[in-house]
Amino acid sequence: MPRRTDIKTVLLIGSGPIVIGQACEFDYSGTQACKALKEEGYRVVLINSNPATIMTDPGLVDATYIEPITLKTLEAVIKQEKPDAILPTMGGQTALNMAIELHEHGVLKSCGVELIGASIDAIYKAENRELFREAMSKIGIGMPSSTIARSIEESLAFSQTIPFPLIIRPSFTLGGSGGGIARNDDELIRIVSHGLTVSPSKEVLVEQSIIGWKEFELEVMRDHKDNAVIICSIENLDPMGVHTGDSITVAPAQTLSDREYQNLRDMSIKIMREIGVDTGGSNVQFAVNPEDGEVLVIEMNPRVSRSSALASKATGFPIAKIATKLAVGYTLDEIPNDITQKTPASFEPSIDYVVTKIPRFAFEKFPMSKDILGTQMQSVGEVMAIGGTFRESFQKALRSLETGNSGLNSPDYSDEKMTPQEVLEEQLQHVSSKRIWYVADAMRQGWTNEALYTQTRIDPWFLWQIRSLVEEEEIIVKTKFSEITPVLLKNWKQHGFSDQRIAELLKVTESRIYKLRYEWNVLPVFKQVDTCAAEFASETPYYYSTYGEENESLPTETAKVLILGSGPNRIGQGIEFDYCCVHASWAVRELGYESIMLNCNPETVSTDYDTSDRLYFEPITFEDVMHVIDLERPIGVIVQLGGQTPLKLAKQLNNAGVRLLGTPFESIDRAEDREQFAEMLKKLKLKQPLNGMARSLKEAENIAEKIEYPILVRPSYVIGGRAMMVAETKTQLAEYFKEAVQVSPDHPVLIDQFLKGAVEVDMDLLGDGTDSEMGGIMEHVERAGIHSGDSACILPPQNLTSDVLRRLEEQGKILARELRVKGLMNIQFAVKDDEIFLIEVNPRASRTVPFVSKSIGHPLAKYATWLMLGQKLSDIGFSYETPESVSVKETVFPFISFSGADTELGPEMKSTGEVMGRGENLEDAFMKAQVAAYQSEIKEGHIFIGVTDQDKQGMVPAALEFQKAGRKILATEGTYKVLQKAGVTNIEKTSLDREDPDNIFDYIDRKEVALIVNTTRPRKRSVDAKHIRRVALMRNLPYFTTVEGTLMMACAIVATDSGKKLNYKSLLISSKTLPEINGHSSNAPDFSSSFK
Repeated sequence: MPRRTDIKTVLLIGSGPIVIGQACEFDYSGTQACKALKEEGYRVVLINSNPATIMTDPGLVDATYIEPITLKTLEAVIKQEKPDAILPTMGGQTALNMAIELHEHGVLKSCGVELIGASIDAIYKAENRELFREAMSKIGIGMPSSTIARSIEESLAFSQTIPFPLIIRPSFTLGGSGGGIARNDDELIRIVSHGLTVSPSKEVLVEQSIIGWKEFELEVMRDHKDNAVIICSIENLDPMGVHTGDSITVAPAQTLSDREYQNLRDMSIKIMREIGVDTGGSNVQFAVNPEDGEVLVIEMNPRVSRSSALASKATGFPIAKIATKLAVGYTLDEIPNDITQKTPASFEPSIDYVVTKIPRFAFEKFPMSKDILGTQMQSVGEVMAIGGTFRESFQKALRSLETGNSGLNSPDYSDEKMTPQEVLEEQLQHVSSKRIWYVADAMRQGWTNEALYTQTRIDPWFLWQIRSLVEEEEIIVKTKFSEITPVLLKNWKQHGFSDQRIAELLKVTESRIYKLRYEWNVLPVFKQVDTCAAEFASETPYYYSTYGEENESLPTETAKVLILGSGPNRIGQGIEFDYCCVHASWAVRELGYESIMLNCNPETVSTDYDTSDRLYFEPITFEDVMHVIDLERPIGVIVQLGGQTPLKLAKQLNNAGVRLLGTPFESIDRAEDREQFAEMLKKLKLKQPLNGMARSLKEAENIAEKIEYPILVRPSYVIGGRAMMVAETKTQLAEYFKEAVQVSPDHPVLIDQFLKGAVEVDMDLLGDGTDSEMGGIMEHVERAGIHSGDSACILPPQNLTSDVLRRLEEQGKILARELRVKGLMNIQFAVKDDEIFLIEVNPRASRTVPFVSKSIGHPLAKYATWLMLGQKLSDIGFSYETPESVSVKETVFPFISFSGADTELGPEMKSTGEVMGRGENLEDAFMKAQVAAYQSEIKEGHIFIGVTDQDKQGMVPAALEFQKAGRKILATEGTYKVLQKAGVTNIEKTSLDREDPDNIFDYIDRKEVALIVNTTRPRKRSVDAKHIRRVALMRNLPYFTTVEGTLMMACAIVATDSGKKLNYKSLLISSKTLPEINGHSSNAPDFSSSFK
């Protein structure tokens, strides 16, 4: 059947901000879906609150709403845009849950909108644990024995019938959030009570544990003619008990016999039929008992998922695009496969290589949380690598992670409380983010595979593969440099060893191995990812390196530009940098060059096969990048858009004679090196806070005395403020030195005067080497001392005088000229009593670029790329104009995923994502940003305020505003006294002690509290689940931990009547287009929009 003609307008729901369990894979799938719908001639409307996405670029679809994803907003947008259909399968769990809410509140029916891609019945059957179990027993497929509990009592009754451990999974949540493994009654009570609060349907599944079984996933597609294809099988190296998003996974499955695989395949298709998914893709998860081969199904997602992104990148099969075409009526045999253009999509992909995915974690950001993995997802990003064998792809993935490992390096045993032997046993017993390195080390220490299997339940086949790498390392260590032969070296490279790892083992420099390989011509070839194991010619240039025979990547004669991506997502470097790289790729193509992308992150738009002219899926290391440069010979390389990852390679590339486009390399050093930076500011007569550098605690104490406490201390050369803190006393400084000096031993610790109460300002500038133009200027809501990546910010600034704004712009332009900035630059200022201080200067793209671009209606990353390629600002014709509307960026945090983590903010970055609120005034924009961040409206109810002595007086204005809004305030005793004295009358005393009558927790249990305000002095301690700030997290109650944020919220509640008086507008696109350059246009969306 060809496409449906009864549908004219389709509404696509995005997945909102990036959180753990739902990252940028939904920008990738959503962008693909938008393009597919536009290709078919539909009018497309999109709603998503995340500005750092390609899908929310104006011009990609017909109407883009960067608005909160809530029932109220969706209803308003549906009434305004009158879509015929909604596609809810591209926005993760967020979009599916919204589809259900729209159905349950009768919005779909009253507005005459149908769901495409997945029916309400299919969503219920797959997502509701009870209905899914009934469906499985109907078709005779086993599941772990379990019960649905709607209360703690029900779960305890079940635990009498089945031995511990038990697995708890709440319904309708993402990334296993709220779930866990209970090993006794106490743990069961704790996890179930939390699970019941986070599940939208207030139910949890308590099931028999199958920890230690093997885990497999199949990615399946089915159309309404009952054609079904398996895109890819994925095997988890970690057994059941670890969330699949936190597991090392391998595609295709490695340890299944052909019969076992066919069995899983048949079961998957049976499940698809029974659940009723007939216009799209699903992901089905199985557990297999290693003892007797018994198969149980764990769950299925009736939507495009994180695994779909991995399966797409692993096979080259564009799942999201094909799923979208199925949703509008096509069948698989009618859709051509984009990559071969000869086979239809009903032709099952087959691959002749191995893909390994390894997650990236951020436990160092939450020192109070234990690094133990379980059924709740905790990773913040992932890398993927492709190789000819498991060993090669596994080692490539290890070095892609950027965690300081060049392979299976020996782990760090420095633990004050335990001997190395105890550390090893502990690590093998519990799964941690570092377990695989300990497994390899156990082999070095004489553990047998049998003993390791008993401890870890990692399949013997994987243990054998890892052991062969450990044994090969032993051979390398015993070899003298003079004994290396071309045959030996090629063999090591085929095992996936990096030059750096070989050099470490031989105790020589990396460059000696590198030179030797080039001398002997031991070089990789590039193979194509073609979906069909090379049976048909492939049209799409998507490559990976391997030490094999024939090279399939044949460079063209066209002048080309290589763009280095940003590697795995992590806290401090996320999707914003990928966004810049995608824009660069489009901009390069618009100027008539060929764009080449090199990246290793499977979740992103940058690694989609049609973003660039050529894609290399490779680790971002000097060795791997040079192989591509030697083959492709680009006219230049772009390193300043992918965050710190490519920037770290700038020096080595520059020394190797590679031409880096944009700002001169020396400028990067001048801005990053403290001494050069201070000299430059002196020369330009600009101010910075008093500072010093210390290589020992004694030095630091002397500097601190000169500068006076409080001081800000941090290591040099890092991103995301790792290991930064504000020290108020000598004791705190000493504590810091104990913990942070390990961060970078060769780099000293930096000490700055801390400007208490200063307003921080972020500025993005564009430069062409001589002239510069401001791209955007943002005022931070939270005061100095909170990392700029975690602070809410406002564009244009609302509280700075025109004189200060003028001086800020002048200083920015002086710096841009001095550093000869070509492309983007970001500056952070602090303004205290109208005095301007420079905090830092980064001559590269910063994480604010997408937000600023959307606020001002100009694609800054695209302009920056044109400038790097030699255009002048005067050619582009861009000049900064203050936008008429106000935009607020608010951040989203992963505290809920880390037990024991506190919700306080400080100089170290902790947020994973962001949302944007747009309005005619500050209050509207701020309100929308808060609603978007919590993904729920501000409820009726009281406001709790309990703050430290230093914040009590500062809370008075906010309390008076809350009172004006008719809200009652519940305050702790000390705060109550101060507020009452200041004239707050609608106020009652409460307490944080659960024993007291009328304590705040009783109010919360009765659902009478709408908002929580609680500040404390920062200290390092774990916060238990009963703490007020943890309770706020678990109930998804909006909470504020700063005076400034609270006041802003109070004013917004008054001005918008708690969000009832808001209107929603799409980003308008003006008819003004950019001049065609060299007569080339590209497939990039037109961004010349105006936000009238």
